[in-house]
Amino acid sequence: MQDSYIHKGLRKQLVKLLQNKGITDQRILDGFERIPRHFFIDQAFAEWAYKDVPFKIDADQTISQPYTVAFMTHLLDVKIGDKILEIGTGSGFQAALLAFMGAKTYTIERQEALYIKTGKLLHKLGFDQIRLLLGDGFEGSPRFAPFDKIIVTAGAESVPQKLLEQLAVGGRMIIPVGDHNDVLKMKRITKTSPNSFSEENFGNFKFVPFLPGVERMKPQ
Repeated sequence: MQDSYIHKGLRKQLVKLLQNKGITDQRILDGFERIPRHFFIDQAFAEWAYKDVPFKIDADQTISQPYTVAFMTHLLDVKIGDKILEIGTGSGFQAALLAFMGAKTYTIERQEALYIKTGKLLHKLGFDQIRLLLGDGFEGSPRFAPFDKIIVTAGAESVPQKLLEQLAVGGRMIIPVGDHNDVLKMKRITKTSPNSFSEENFGNFKFVPFLPGVERMKPQ
């Protein structure tokens, strides 16, 4: 894999686009400028990594539109040392961005083939501090809970109760919710006490569906 001056120039252009769309957190912008996003997709389509569109990856999944990643990360309000759970590892770019920003990052992927492939990529890029988990995102990760922040990168019909339980008091969750035949509302849920939550809505988005269970690799 090669990270050329052309790729670096494309990253600078993408950062300017994100700034023009209202992303002001310098750590998010630095992450987009420093992390070689084209490594997270098929190298035959490397230039697509720097267009502000979603793009298909393995296992019928997508790497989210750069603005969507930046906007969700902005809503999360990442602090250095935050313990963050990501649901839906996918390409691994969101997890890499969170780790770059200084978060203690845990990420769950339900598709074993993608879990293995993304784990190898994150290791190759030096993101060994990310804890990659194979599992059902609806279950979260009771072993490592509670979490300061939770980010769900797939569209849910409703907010999973187990994820709310694993959120620390004062913590927040970013999750797109709605009917998949329609657009989804981006929600920020804040845990105000052990059994109380506040909710805010931030626009309409499209996502792949949040699915239960674990999809194992088929034996060769």
